Amino acid sequence: MSKSNRLLMLLSQAGEENEIDMVDFPGGPKAFEICAKFCYGMIVTLNAYNVVTARCAAEYLEMTEDVDRGNLIFKIEVFLNSSIFHSWKDSIIVLQTTKSLLPWSEDLKIVGSCIDSIASKTSVDPASITWSYTYNRKLSVPDKIVEEGMNFRDKIDSVPKDWWVEDICELDIDLYKRVMITVKSKGRMDGQVIGEALKTYAVRWLPDSFDDSVSDARTWRYRYLVENLICLLPPDKAAGCSCSFLLKLLKFAILVGIDDSAREYLVKRISLKLHEASVKDLLILARPPQNTLYDVELIQCIVSRSLMHGKYSQDTKHEENGDFILGHEHVTLMNVGKLIDGYLAEIAYDPNLTISSFVDLSRSIPEFGRPIHDGLYKAIDIYLKEHLSMTKAEKKKICGLMDVKKLTTDASTHAAQNERLPLRVVVQVLFFEQVRAASGVQALSNNARDTLNSTTNTDEELEKTAADGNKSLMKQMSRMKIKDEDFLKNGKLRKKNSKITKNGVQLLPSRSKRIFDRLWVVARGHVENRSSETSGSSQSPTSIAPGDTKSFGSSSRQRRHSIS
Repeated sequence: MSKSNRLLMLLSQAGEENEIDMVDFPGGPKAFEICAKFCYGMIVTLNAYNVVTARCAAEYLEMTEDVDRGNLIFKIEVFLNSSIFHSWKDSIIVLQTTKSLLPWSEDLKIVGSCIDSIASKTSVDPASITWSYTYNRKLSVPDKIVEEGMNFRDKIDSVPKDWWVEDICELDIDLYKRVMITVKSKGRMDGQVIGEALKTYAVRWLPDSFDDSVSDARTWRYRYLVENLICLLPPDKAAGCSCSFLLKLLKFAILVGIDDSAREYLVKRISLKLHEASVKDLLILARPPQNTLYDVELIQCIVSRSLMHGKYSQDTKHEENGDFILGHEHVTLMNVGKLIDGYLAEIAYDPNLTISSFVDLSRSIPEFGRPIHDGLYKAIDIYLKEHLSMTKAEKKKICGLMDVKKLTTDASTHAAQNERLPLRVVVQVLFFEQVRAASGVQALSNNARDTLNSTTNTDEELEKTAADGNKSLMKQMSRMKIKDEDFLKNGKLRKKNSKITKNGVQLLPSRSKRIFDRLWVVARGHVENRSSETSGSSQSPTSIAPGDTKSFGSSSRQRRHSIS
């Protein structure tokens, strides 16, 4: 009673029974024991784990300086300010213990002092850090104390800017949010470091997978966590969090049923950095009532937003030292185009994916954003292989997305032998490849393009213009400079495989030879009904058995295409 004003008051009111009730005592029996030992002059050991408990108990008992000089509250405050708040890890430990002692710890400003201490230390120059910290991520330095004898350059190299993000991951989301808000308010933290901190926290607390069997309580907890992480995203939309992390956050947000406004905000942030994403990042599972495997509509929305934000135009290159250099916007758009082609190849395996969804997503990429059509051809090939019930009109529609003039040699070689492609497309591929292989004159290439354009007409138009088209085709073939007599002998091609000759002319595979045989005969006037023969050839080719043609993605050699 000589050190506790409240205990003195309670005992004076107890009467003859001398019993007092302290059911609301903060910290329970252990906290009371610390205070009792101090009152009786016994040694009390304070540390980061019990100091908050002792401070709240002393406040409850009113162990102030007015009652006795050098009382417990004064000694604990000295310990907090001289030791705890100067230590990085002790400040985090103390902050964690404050949650079980609310609202006492909040009213005593212990929570606020811990947060200020932690936030201040995150802003310290890495070269000045002399305390230990946890850093277990890939390609990181080990957890260690920076030695005083190290020079300035070594200190900077040893301590990364995001050295602090793992230690605070153990905090509850409410305390973590307050720490991050304080860190951001100081204005000295780079947006990328903030993004790395949020990513590390998400990895720590969000599960790798999530299904409908998770309890409602846990679902609510995950939803609350995701909503707070979204609120903490760096304001700099061009920097900060990676697109991969944002997409993972969006995946989880959809699974836990986040509100539309937060989801819309994520979509907007992702659309600004879509060119940084990978195909795997875009594979977001669809939710009912969608019947597709992946949420194609969401990706379509993100792509549309991305193209709206970017100021893309076909004329985005400038000349430097005689070479044309692509502008940043054009390179960004090309990366998006390559990404979407890869995504199309993945979703093409889905039997429930409609042709309209495939076509709409493909057409969302401008023509100048897809200079090479190999990736698109691979996606189309997979879609044709997985959707065998497609009509002739549907095959024509999906193959119309592809420009054979933009296929590389490997892709053209594969397409020329692909039984799944309509015969019209194979003819286009063969013709352009032979023109490209045989012609060294620009004028011939221009004439070949004109003739190639004529093959894109409808079947009815081809029947009407067969005579003129055949004359033009024969004229073009007669002008090709094919060495070693590889093309024609007595109206037929030589029986050779499709390998490249030593003179650089690419010979045709068996199906391709039959096609050119027919074209040549038509040009000579030996076939009267070309349209019926073309229809029959497209339906029952015999040179390659159905299913023997491998997908282009696995058979073609990988090539590097550079544009200067």
